[in-house]
Amino acid sequence: MLQLNIFKWLQVPTETTELLIEQLLDIGVALSDTHNLGELLNLILSKSREITCSDAGSVYLVDELNSKQQKLLFKVAQNDSLSEFAFQELELAMTSESLAGYVALTGHTLNLPDVYNLPEDVPYKFDKSFDDTTSYRTCSVLILPIQNRHQEIIGVLQLINRKLKSDVVLTKENAKELTQSYSEWEERILISLASQAAISIERNHLQENIENLFEGFVKASVQAIEARDPCTSGHSERVAKLTVGLCEEVNMITNGLLSDIYFSSQQIQEIRYAALLHDFGKIGVPEAILTKRKKLYEEQLDLIQQRFSVAQRTLEMESAQTKYKYLLGHLSDKSQPHTQDNCPLCQKIENLDLELEAAITQLNDYWQTILRANEPTIIAEEPLQQLQQISLYTYKDIDGQIKPLITPEEMTQLLVPRGNLTPEERQAMEAHVTDSYEFLKQIPWTKNLQKIPEIAYGHHEKLDGSGYPRGLKEKDISIQAQIIIIADIYDALTAGDRPYKKGLPVEVALRIMRSEAAKNKINSHFLELFEQRQVFSILGHSK
Repeated sequence: MLQLNIFKWLQVPTETTELLIEQLLDIGVALSDTHNLGELLNLILSKSREITCSDAGSVYLVDELNSKQQKLLFKVAQNDSLSEFAFQELELAMTSESLAGYVALTGHTLNLPDVYNLPEDVPYKFDKSFDDTTSYRTCSVLILPIQNRHQEIIGVLQLINRKLKSDVVLTKENAKELTQSYSEWEERILISLASQAAISIERNHLQENIENLFEGFVKASVQAIEARDPCTSGHSERVAKLTVGLCEEVNMITNGLLSDIYFSSQQIQEIRYAALLHDFGKIGVPEAILTKRKKLYEEQLDLIQQRFSVAQRTLEMESAQTKYKYLLGHLSDKSQPHTQDNCPLCQKIENLDLELEAAITQLNDYWQTILRANEPTIIAEEPLQQLQQISLYTYKDIDGQIKPLITPEEMTQLLVPRGNLTPEERQAMEAHVTDSYEFLKQIPWTKNLQKIPEIAYGHHEKLDGSGYPRGLKEKDISIQAQIIIIADIYDALTAGDRPYKKGLPVEVALRIMRSEAAKNKINSHFLELFEQRQVFSILGHSK
């Protein structure tokens, strides 16, 4: 009864009331279910045309990003009579001289029976260029402002040529005969519909703003992480690109084991964010460990080099003191004559010089051993034996105290069998996975993004259970995480910015990954697809 009273107030003809109620209810449902802005604007326009039996129409939005110069964005256009009508999105100056600009600036509705016969005292004019170009004839026009709940004009809805019958095709010759003016009730209904449309557009803008805000947060977070470790800058973004690329290739598979897997656009967005944030926990890893290039920290190596210098100076000083004492003793003992052929003093000094030279040579050999052992590679047997000798070497410091040339802590670091991190440092580094998860799970994710923490949590797991931090096996590692694992390993192998190694060629990296897949460490099916479809080409790589 209330709806009927409203339509009576709107002066809607009784015979169209029931149909109009159904149409408006359908429009309300459709607007609520549409989230893409382009689809939403097309829906608003098509339903408005359907209600009013309009041949054509368009939607303009106010450019909110341009605060200096007001503009209208020509976003959507439809025309039933022009089958080859090509729409092009344009920017238009918002002035009162154009029909749409006048409505956008004033908020007044224009209901014009024939735009070719406008009153002379109005500020606006009709632009005939479209009609001239397409041989179309615009007659009746209804232009309404689209206003939000704050009564701010956010757009303009324009309907063109209200037809007598919905199925007729208008031409330049028959347009005046087959069209009519828009009625007052249609104007009122469209104003109501424009208000409903404004709510949907505002909702879409709000959703877009939230997504842009979150995107900005994610990018800022990644930049904050990578600013602490310039050597891996760009890693997260590259992993995200590879991950999304592999997901898209999976979606194209129509047969085989991967054909049952399909990622929706929302799922791809979810896995992309998980890939971007997978290393967020590195924010808690000490910067010295993140940027560590070799087994010893640079300041440690500098300190060791200073000790070597002091040890050599001590050897030289002790040798000079021994020479001096011997010379004094020899000069005071005049009972021992000497000749050029028989000079015990000369022989002794020569022996001391040889001993000093041998000691300095040994010290230099030890230093070269330290440098070789400091590289993040597997230690060979020879350097290992020499390190054991060095661990026993002591020297007299400038304070007169006997000290080891290499401290036990430094020796532990040099004896790391593979890589450049000690077990304690590696544990601190590996903790970033759990730290990422603990951070990400605190965020109140929306339903379509709620798996991000768990996906990121699995990026260092292995199918055989040898990964970390939980030692999960294949059945417990999500498909999304298995894809990120492929992308993460590939970038780690090929990136040329790692402090402890050079980037590997694509073929070498793929060979290493094939070996890992053969050992059931990573998913062989995803790897095969990654290689066959050359997903790595996203990064500009080629075999």
